[in-house]
Amino acid sequence: MADTTFTAADLTTFLGLEALGLRAVGQRLQDDGAVVECRLAVSLEDPFCRVCGAQGVAVGTVSRRLAHLPVGWRPTQLVVRLRRFSCAPCRRVWRQDAARVAAKRSRLTWSAVDWGMRALGAEFMSVSRIAKALGVAWHTANSSILSRAQQVLLEDPGRLEGVEVIGVDEHAWRHTARGDRYVTVVIDLTPVRTGTGPARLLDMVPGRSKRALKDWLEGQDEAFRHRIEVVAMDAFTGFKSAAAQALPDATEVMDPFHVVALAGDKLDRTRQRLQRQTTGRRGRKNDPLYKARRLLRTGAGLLTDKAWDRLEGVFADERHAAVEATWSAYQRIIAAYRAKTPAAGKALMTKIIDTLGTGVPQALGELAELGRTLRKRRHDILAYFDHPHASNGPTEAINGRLEHLRGIALGFRNLTHYTTRSLIHAGGFRKKLLHP
Repeated sequence: MADTTFTAADLTTFLGLEALGLRAVGQRLQDDGAVVECRLAVSLEDPFCRVCGAQGVAVGTVSRRLAHLPVGWRPTQLVVRLRRFSCAPCRRVWRQDAARVAAKRSRLTWSAVDWGMRALGAEFMSVSRIAKALGVAWHTANSSILSRAQQVLLEDPGRLEGVEVIGVDEHAWRHTARGDRYVTVVIDLTPVRTGTGPARLLDMVPGRSKRALKDWLEGQDEAFRHRIEVVAMDAFTGFKSAAAQALPDATEVMDPFHVVALAGDKLDRTRQRLQRQTTGRRGRKNDPLYKARRLLRTGAGLLTDKAWDRLEGVFADERHAAVEATWSAYQRIIAAYRAKTPAAGKALMTKIIDTLGTGVPQALGELAELGRTLRKRRHDILAYFDHPHASNGPTEAINGRLEHLRGIALGFRNLTHYTTRSLIHAGGFRKKLLHP
């Protein structure tokens, strides 16, 4: 008696050919994969001439070879037999319409392209590995998948809906001397503010200038520009000018990371200047200031008793007074961002800006420069405490993911490909790819 839990083998169902309108009629197994012969059902429109409307006569078949879903990571190729028809009055010859199976002139079925998109965007596979699994050339897989991604994911008219908070930053997309290495990345920070998900990449703009960001913002529709409430950015004044001109109603916020980094840079420059003044050379491993370079950049709340003793030993030297003063300002800025409440942090930062904005001795040149910058960007810095979720931290995190993407691909030479791959990789499409 037959086992009732099994049915006869059905290659059509196993390979998911029904969705393409195909029926498997034969197979040939090879060492490097499988070849499956298929038939495409004849539709009511296929036999009729599209010029005169007369019914054509069947005049044989023509085969089209297409890569399909890999089975067990072994390539599967479909040999699709398409019927040919001839129209006597028009002397036209045509074949069945295979648009349901694959795009015109494509070497991949729609199912294979969608599988490649999921592998690329959801499983973070390389194009080389996808091409090998499909049994096609790298350029064939890459062009088909990216074209499909452009249509399905990136040209979605609703992709920019609901965006209220954005972050902008520069990103080095390649590390070569030839050509422009930088792009401006635009990040959607709205999900971070609302707590509905992670930030996502919205777009990449060639260049890192005021013009690059302004052109992109002005290229969006008016409804999008009116929705933007906050723009988070670093200290680059070009981004601020672009946002102020293209989004006059939005609030510009200078990211805390870059404010702290700016103060830390002034601390490093002060230490290096004093190192040269006191020793006549650059720092060496046994020099007190050089040995304390990392310790000086550590937050005061993280210092151990041993670390405090080392710092006090450095500050005990009167020649290091400028380092101590700059270090104190650096720590106060960190403390403002670590305050228990935004109101308390804003009060501390206001006091710091007012103190450093005037009356800094000439001997503290780096600290005076810091004070001028803080005073110039006062409103942007203090705006963070009114919008504490408008941080460029998620923007930097996405930059890190893009670095990982470049590592997977072993680098990029084509910016269009890199932009599309980046949007698939970090544009919030993973959930859509896994659950279409």
